[in-house]
Amino acid sequence: MSDPISPEPTTVTPASGAPAPFDPATVDLTPPRGVVTVYSDIWCSFAHIAVHRLHTTRARLGLSEQVSFDLRAFPLELLNDAPSPRPGTDSEVARMASLEPAAGWQLWQAKDWLYPSTTLPALEAVLAAKEQSLHASEQLDLGLRRAFWAESRCISNRKVILDVATDSGAVDVGALAAALDDGRARRTLAEHAAVSRTDRVNCSPHLFLSDGSDHANPGIDVGWEGGYGIGWPVIASDDPKVYEDILLRAATE
Repeated sequence: MSDPISPEPTTVTPASGAPAPFDPATVDLTPPRGVVTVYSDIWCSFAHIAVHRLHTTRARLGLSEQVSFDLRAFPLELLNDAPSPRPGTDSEVARMASLEPAAGWQLWQAKDWLYPSTTLPALEAVLAAKEQSLHASEQLDLGLRRAFWAESRCISNRKVILDVATDSGAVDVGALAAALDDGRARRTLAEHAAVSRTDRVNCSPHLFLSDGSDHANPGIDVGWEGGYGIGWPVIASDDPKVYEDILLRAATE
């Protein structure tokens, strides 16, 4: 399930050859059987847990050849018109790490000025890697999440992105560098942001299956004590087993 997938094509008007206006309401969110579509941002702690659980549960169920993940951007900084505030991210680490320690976590350990001010280059790289395969995109995405949350690396930096791609062992780094140079996935990133602004995608992470079902922040019921960046997340319940159902349904329905 790792055939190359180019960024979703833009509709072209035959008469003029110019791209037709993009309509997020017409984007098909239902993937083919064997694919889970995942809208998320990399600096979302809930998405870090979700992606980790998708990978580990898929491996445990022996579905690595049957199910792939189509990573799409839910770029919080474009939706909020501001970078994600570091106090908010810091406030989530300890609480979310207690739910899924193996995902990899630490409070930011590098110099303060190396804290990423944007995840857009990393998100664009994940989309560009789909030209190679869903597997390449998956592994780059997973590596970038771990680089940020567990290794305190500046994932807005081009060299860090390419280093993570190299370490993944799944990405043609030269091809990825060329894609970043010409920005071929940037329009797709903007289109994902447009879809994310609609009520069709509710949050990061939001999963879509071939049976038409969708799952927002699967298994976790969360509220907040105080404002974001001031208070902390309060977890009412957490059921990791929902990922077994999600992946089995993706493989068979």
